[in-house]
Amino acid sequence: MVTKRIREKRTFGEISLLPSGRYRARYRGPDGERHTAPVTFLSRMDAETWLSGQARKVSSGDWKPPETAAVEGARVEEFARSSLARRRLRPGTAALYDKLLRLEILPVFGDRRVRDITATEVTDWYLAMADRPTQQANAYGLFKSLMRDAVEEEIIERNPCRVKGGVNKKAVHEIKVLTPAQLGRYLDAVPAARRVPLLLAGWCGLRSGEVRGLRVQDLDLRTGVIHVRQAIVRLVGELIIQPPKTAAGSRDVAIPPHLLPSLRAWMDAQPVRDPEALLFPASDGVTPLNDSVLRDAHYKGREAIRMPQLTVHDLRHTSATMAAQQGATIAELQARIGHTTPNMALRYQHVAAHRDRSLAKRISQMATESTEEAATPTDLVDHRPRKPQGARVTETTTGASRPAGQRSRAERERTAAIRNWAVTSGIYVPARGRLSRDVVAAYDAAHQPRERRSTPAGAATSEQANRPSPRDPSELPNGRKDTP
Repeated sequence: MVTKRIREKRTFGEISLLPSGRYRARYRGPDGERHTAPVTFLSRMDAETWLSGQARKVSSGDWKPPETAAVEGARVEEFARSSLARRRLRPGTAALYDKLLRLEILPVFGDRRVRDITATEVTDWYLAMADRPTQQANAYGLFKSLMRDAVEEEIIERNPCRVKGGVNKKAVHEIKVLTPAQLGRYLDAVPAARRVPLLLAGWCGLRSGEVRGLRVQDLDLRTGVIHVRQAIVRLVGELIIQPPKTAAGSRDVAIPPHLLPSLRAWMDAQPVRDPEALLFPASDGVTPLNDSVLRDAHYKGREAIRMPQLTVHDLRHTSATMAAQQGATIAELQARIGHTTPNMALRYQHVAAHRDRSLAKRISQMATESTEEAATPTDLVDHRPRKPQGARVTETTTGASRPAGQRSRAERERTAAIRNWAVTSGIYVPARGRLSRDVVAAYDAAHQPRERRSTPAGAATSEQANRPSPRDPSELPNGRKDTP
C-alpha cells in the first residue's frame, strides 16, 4: 500500500509527511528556486522550527543559496551517521548498527557517493558475506534501510538494495530439542546454585537475559506466573538492565504446575530481599549475573546428556516445542515466547510436526485406555471369501449365471442393513456405492457374539438360515412354483 504524502500549504514553505512517518520541509527562496531541508524531521514541530529559521534569514537579508551539491554528493559514511543519529534507537540496537557500519558497510561503501551506488555492487557485496549468514542478513538490512532513507530524501530515485530474501536470516544453528527426561537429567547435573534460572529457561521458554533480569516480585508462585518486564544485555563489556526489545517481550508466562512445589521450597530458603532486587544476582548479591556464569553451569548439564552442541538458547526452543506438541496455536506460541511476528512460532510447529511417531503412540495409548478389552488386537484383515479374479459372471443361488457386478437379493438386503445400522450409529457412509471394509467389519462385530457358538454337524449356520431357499417362488421366473 502506498502512503500518500500529505502537504500543508503555509505562508512560507511547506511540510510533507513522508511514507516513513518523518517530515520534509521545503520553501521557495528569493532566487525563485525550491530548496529542501538537508535532512528529514522526526516531528512536525522540528520542521516548523527549521522553516522559521529560513524565513528569518530571508527577511533579514542574511539568506544565501544552500549548497545543493552537498546533499546530492553526500558520502555514504556521513549520510549513514546523520541518518542513524535521527533515529530513536535503543542502546543495544545503536551498538549493533555501529558495529555493522564499522565492519561491513563502511569498508566497502564508506567513501562512495550515495547516488553512485549500483544494484550490482550491492549484490556482489552481499554475496561476499555468504560465510557469515547472520552478519550478512543484519548488515544488508541496515544498508537497505539507509538507502530507503536516501530515496525518501530524494537523494536517489531508486533503492539499489534489491537482493531477494536478503534480510531473511538463515539458520546457522540447528534447533536442539530435549525430551522431558533429558531435561530432567540435564538439570540434575547443573550446579544447584544455578539450577533454578536454567529450569525457568527450559520449562518456561525465557531468554538468558530475561531470566537474569527477573526481580523477586516477578516470580509469582501464588498464581504460578512469571512476569517478564526487563532483561540484561551486554554493551561494550558492560551489563545494563533495560525493558524488553519489543512490546511482545513484556509478557506473563505460566509456570508448569509440577514445578511449583520445588520452586516454593527454593524460594522459602532464600534470604528476604527487596521486591525490586534481582532474583538471580551475581555473587555480591546486587549486580546482574554475567551470562558466562550461566553458560559454565550449562556446560555441565549438556555434558551429562551427551549433547555438546546444546546452547542455553536451545532450552528456550525446548519449551516452545513442548507447547507446540501439546497443540498450542501460533498466537499462543507468540504470546508465550514473546515474538512479534509468527515466523519463529511457525518454526517451532514445524519441528513439532516431525515428532509424528510419538504422537501416533499417544493416540494408540488413548485408544487402548478407552477399549474394554485392551489386550485384544484389532483385526484389520477381511476374512470374507474373495471373488475369483478375472471372472466376468457369477453364479446365483438358482444356478443361473448373472453379469459380474450384479448382486443377489441377499447381498442387497445385507448392504441395506449395514447402511441403516451405520447411519443409526452415527457412522458416515455414502448414500450410494460400496461400503468400506472397516464399516462392514464393525457391523459384523456388533451383530455377532465374540465367541462363535459351536454349530452341530448338519445344522445350518445363521447365514445359511437367512439365505433365501432356491425353491422360494420369488427366485423363479414369473413367480411360478417349482413343481416336481
